[in-house]
Amino acid sequence: MILGNLSGLSEFRLLGFSGISNLHPLLFVVLLSLYILTLMANTVIAFIIKSDNSLHTPMYFFLTQLSCLDICYLSVIIPAILENLMVGTVSISKTRCAMQMFFFLFFGVAECFLLAAMSLDRYFAICYPLHYTIIMSSRLCRSLVAGSYICGTAVGLVHTLITFSSPLCGSAIDHFFCEIQPLLDLLCGSTFPSEIQVIVVAVFAILSPFLLIIYSYIRIISTILHMASAESQEKAFSTCSSHLLVVTLFYGTAGSMYLRPKYSYCAAVDKFLSLSYSVVTPLLNPIIYSLRNKEVKRALKKKWRKSKLVW
Repeated sequence: MILGNLSGLSEFRLLGFSGISNLHPLLFVVLLSLYILTLMANTVIAFIIKSDNSLHTPMYFFLTQLSCLDICYLSVIIPAILENLMVGTVSISKTRCAMQMFFFLFFGVAECFLLAAMSLDRYFAICYPLHYTIIMSSRLCRSLVAGSYICGTAVGLVHTLITFSSPLCGSAIDHFFCEIQPLLDLLCGSTFPSEIQVIVVAVFAILSPFLLIIYSYIRIISTILHMASAESQEKAFSTCSSHLLVVTLFYGTAGSMYLRPKYSYCAAVDKFLSLSYSVVTPLLNPIIYSLRNKEVKRALKKKWRKSKLVW
């Protein structure tokens, strides 16, 4: 680390996986394969929903948005990792680093609120089935998605501006992209105000939508348990299980990353968690929704049969 105030610094060095350079070729192949597979899976889900009229419902509208967010979110991270694996330590301009942090936060926070919007959709569908189509109008769906993007923009801008306007006393980032926690290590003097900032943002961006999800599912489970037939209960649970699994994966890894004090930060653990929620989760989302959803599987089979007839 370079000592002294480097507020005029124009470039950073991303150390990436420098400690395991012998595994770089293997990691490159694995991550590139996962990247291509994730892009294909999410693109297929979005295409199937767009092309099948029976899937033009609020739930699948949100699922399309989730697929698009996962593609964008992944595309912020994976190219940086692949570049690091190819050349080792990467030099990155301050502007590019700031943009990387902004878009990472923008897509990540937008996904947090989108998952909360999806839980509201399930809440209205199960708790107010007779009024569902009136409540979940196309206007409300678009407003919820727009609100998710607005929250993502606000958090991304505030966090990025505060972080990059602070004086820096180092240029080496022990990560494979411009993440928040390793950048805190480069700040001059006490990092306590910045740590509080991270926790406050995390509470707003992660905890508040998560609490909304918890409240929605408490009401959903209560409603399901009061249903008369076991068949109705099973059907209601099946419509929620995929979303619950995605929420658990995303919030579990993101929460363990940002809702913890800085003294417990460990670079190796941080990189593993970053890979979990930025690489693994976007891949699992379309698999979970397609394999556990009868309507999506039916649409996939129908599209597959049509394509075979064409050929």
